[in-house]
Amino acid sequence: MDQIQTLSTAVQAALSGNSTYTTYRDIWEYYLESYMGGEEYRNGGHLIRYQLESEGEYQSRIYQTPLDNHCNSVVSVYNSFLFRERPHRELGTLEGLPDVEDFLRDSDFDGRSLCAFMKDVSTWSSVFGHCWVMVAKANVNATTRAEEQEQGVRPYVSYLTPLVVLDWEYARSRTGRYELVYFKYLEESTGSVSIIKEWTPTEITTTSVDSETDAITEEYSEPNQLGKIPAVCVYNQKGIQRGIGVSDIADVADLQKYIYNGTSEIMQSIQMDTHPSLVATPETNVGTGSGALIHMPENIDPGLKPYLLEFTGAGVDKILSAIKQKEEAIDKIANTGAVRATESRTMSGVAMETEFQLLNAKLSEKADNLELAEEQIWRLYALYSGTTWTGTIDYPGSFNIRDTSSEIEQLLKAKSAATNPMVLEEIDAKIIDWLGVEDYEMVPTEFEPHAMVSPQGDIVQVTTQEQHLELQAQGYTHQ
Repeated sequence: MDQIQTLSTAVQAALSGNSTYTTYRDIWEYYLESYMGGEEYRNGGHLIRYQLESEGEYQSRIYQTPLDNHCNSVVSVYNSFLFRERPHRELGTLEGLPDVEDFLRDSDFDGRSLCAFMKDVSTWSSVFGHCWVMVAKANVNATTRAEEQEQGVRPYVSYLTPLVVLDWEYARSRTGRYELVYFKYLEESTGSVSIIKEWTPTEITTTSVDSETDAITEEYSEPNQLGKIPAVCVYNQKGIQRGIGVSDIADVADLQKYIYNGTSEIMQSIQMDTHPSLVATPETNVGTGSGALIHMPENIDPGLKPYLLEFTGAGVDKILSAIKQKEEAIDKIANTGAVRATESRTMSGVAMETEFQLLNAKLSEKADNLELAEEQIWRLYALYSGTTWTGTIDYPGSFNIRDTSSEIEQLLKAKSAATNPMVLEEIDAKIIDWLGVEDYEMVPTEFEPHAMVSPQGDIVQVTTQEQHLELQAQGYTHQ
């Protein structure tokens, strides 16, 4: 964005965003780098530089410091639950149409199914707080739907991260509903050439800008035949400002940065502790390595003899303790303490159940937002198809998050203590439910006649299950 200041007024206007975009741009870049990790995070300069540290020393320390990417981990945990089951789609008037079936298989003309596309949308809305979905359709001047189908023309979707959406504006309609009346985004950027799209309910303007030559190389407009802007804002969690969402990793990114710098301090502490600095005069000939010789001038002042400068900084254990505390804070913020790493081994049953409930509530809210966004996408699809959307989209509203190892352990203890056949049968039904077996019917085994002994020692022949249960209640046992 600094380069924009040196460009002409027309080019600046094409490439610049609104005041909200300018305010949030650096924050969104920080979220992106925190989620991506790797080279993006290293180049972001998130490792604090020491005083008087040279550029070479700083770069060496950056590449020696690994990143424990908690942001990526948290988002992956959320998506693993959200998309464990496929959403249920009732398409209404669009049901059975050939282009709709093709859209479900390849929603973005890039081979991704609609479920895979919505998973990507969920990922980026978690990272940035929101993202945008454009529903577009190529204009081939076809006069009938049959001609469009012959040419393979149908609506398709693409997602836009907040970093490329430069400007947007909402206005309240006469009915009181807020509608998007202006939308501007960076469609493509290759080298110095950028393509900017501007949408209004009546017109679509495409501008090609070359920042190297400081010129607008092409600009043309076309009518918006849809009559509205086909953009959907997918919120992770709605913020106080329209068009801005709340990120899942807003606080996690800061804690991750703390852990990243703490890891660097651990490496520095170990290196300085195992390799103390040697202080010597310039005239002293110092060798290197274990058992090296040190040659001193014969007339050297005893106060100038070489000596080791030992490290007396913070211990590694203290830094590790601080890092562990921050990792626990991340799990509390994200409600993932019971499902990430080994945290579940140290949590009580009540604490784990509470954690599951909090995570379930967060996931349900995210699922509701995805459900709302997909319904808006289908409304735009139906509008392109010349019909009205009458279907429903249903994402899972409850996520069965269970501590299966604890449950099966309790069932085994209960089964070993139970003697009533009805109780044992109920426990077996719970075990079947835990195994995830569907449509299972309890088939009674064939009863085998046998003998039972009374408390007084009398032997009775048992021929039916009812007789067995009755005698067992009276204290009879198997022979």
